Amino acid sequence: MDFFHNTPRADVLGLEVVPYPSVDHQAVADLIGRCPEAAQTPLHDLPELAQDLGVGAVWIKDERGRMGLGSFKALGAAYVIAHDAQAGLAKGRTYVTASAGNHGMSVAAGAAAFGANAVVYIAQTVPEVFAERLRARGAQVVREGAIYEDSMAAALKAANDNGWDILSDTSWPDYYERPHRLMEGYLMLMREAIAQVPTVPTHIFLQAGVGGLAGSCAALAREVWGQAPQIVVVEPEAAPALIASVQARKALVTKGPVSNMGRLDCKEPSLIALKGLARDADVFVTLTEDEGTAGAALAGQYGLASSESGAAGLAGLQAARKALDISKTAQVLCILSEGPA
Repeated sequence: MDFFHNTPRADVLGLEVVPYPSVDHQAVADLIGRCPEAAQTPLHDLPELAQDLGVGAVWIKDERGRMGLGSFKALGAAYVIAHDAQAGLAKGRTYVTASAGNHGMSVAAGAAAFGANAVVYIAQTVPEVFAERLRARGAQVVREGAIYEDSMAAALKAANDNGWDILSDTSWPDYYERPHRLMEGYLMLMREAIAQVPTVPTHIFLQAGVGGLAGSCAALAREVWGQAPQIVVVEPEAAPALIASVQARKALVTKGPVSNMGRLDCKEPSLIALKGLARDADVFVTLTEDEGTAGAALAGQYGLASSESGAAGLAGLQAARKALDISKTAQVLCILSEGPA
């Protein structure tokens, strides 16, 4: 485990034209509330876990059942496609993306719901079980490349070659509108958590791959709670894109081995998320593979079966609580972002 205190919080250079994450949670609630699958996910208050970790309270926002898709990503791409459908633009379109599984599920589900087509590129390291789940939702699945970034390059080429619409959960120069809308969809889970917690958390642990979930949740937490919570962003040591970029104050592409925190194994940050987190996050933490595994095991001990990616926020609390001097009275919010792999 390593960590970086983002003090003072400051802008990353070169992102002046990049938008900050949206905080328009009411717009999200208005649209998602029309979906017959929409339902609030639970917040678990776990006093025994808090005692085990030596803190005052641990609350876990449980996204494993979100809209029947198994992760928070149900709120993202499908929300973008729903916006297109409102404007009469979705039917018959082909949306193409790269995914480690969960984002692709949201693209596939949104496309199926609104009469569109989905093509999802996945890397060779993505488990076949995810490919099967994507196909079951009607997506065409294409394996390309050794890592996520390779599959994304293939998806971009396919979009250009075929006139398809790229629908990514990350942002890069001149590609902001769709990922900005997609991140807006993630606000729904934080809107719910804000209403569910009994008091303002002292700490919020947010796992990050490209940073979309963390960036959205941090932005709304600051909007509602101001500077009260300490916001901690957790990444794999093998994919330190956000911590490295914030330390350098410029967007960086990082390198590292394949991580068992597969959905977080992203070597390059989303620029929208990076801009927001440089402003909003207090601490960035990286986890070893063993620490990620330990976090998933801890969640399982308390009846919350998840993957190393899904439980990485909890793993960050477990690994970093002493180094970050988190007190016995701390009240901590974590997100369980997906079910077991």
